[in-house]
Amino acid sequence: MSLHNLMIMAIPALVALAGGVLASVWRPSATMRSLIQHFAAGVVLAALAVELLPEISREHAPGPVLIAAFALGSLFMYGLKLWTMRLEHRAQASGKVAGLSTGLLLAIFVDVATDGFIIGAGFAAGGQTGLILALGLSIELLFLGLSLASESVTGWRIVAVSGAIGATVLATAVAGSWLLAGASQTVIGGALAFSAAALLYLVTEELLMEAHEVEEKPISTLVLFGGFLAFWTVQLLGQ
Repeated sequence: MSLHNLMIMAIPALVALAGGVLASVWRPSATMRSLIQHFAAGVVLAALAVELLPEISREHAPGPVLIAAFALGSLFMYGLKLWTMRLEHRAQASGKVAGLSTGLLLAIFVDVATDGFIIGAGFAAGGQTGLILALGLSIELLFLGLSLASESVTGWRIVAVSGAIGATVLATAVAGSWLLAGASQTVIGGALAFSAAALLYLVTEELLMEAHEVEEKPISTLVLFGGFLAFWTVQLLGQ
């Protein structure tokens, strides 16, 4: 693995840490959090539509493999959703509604580990895929760091948790790239199809669902498209 790729993989990790540091001194309002989530959703949608899906087509993996991998990714994220809901109910029953339980923290780390693997798969595919996915998921990780401010975790604990999140993303990105290095087009295509399902889940079931928990402002739609356009602009100008 080149030093250049490693430095790019480190970007999401540093962004996650920066989000935690910012959250330790700034508590965004519910409206601001919703706008950040809309922007992040637009960026991730752009990464999916502009880079990941075209790259899957370029890999020329067999259709049945791609279908099975996407279905597997969907089931994996569905299982993660059910597990997280169960942990949330358990935390509420034990009176930990305002805090982060050990189970919920574990679910968060499984989620960000999946993000890291997606980035690693992008680098294994070659081209600009890894860079595009790293930049796109950095926005989501920034929001994740900021969201820690809404929990009872405060001060240095926010920085510690966000730092651990960043380290997890970097480690799994390196592991994903190493595991898929030299893999066949079929394997890489399947990994990217799995990743596409995970990103689709991230947008529809996490970012936008949480963003709509507060009263939506008309500008939220514009912010969503702004996130998509910002990412697409970077991709087009980088060609």
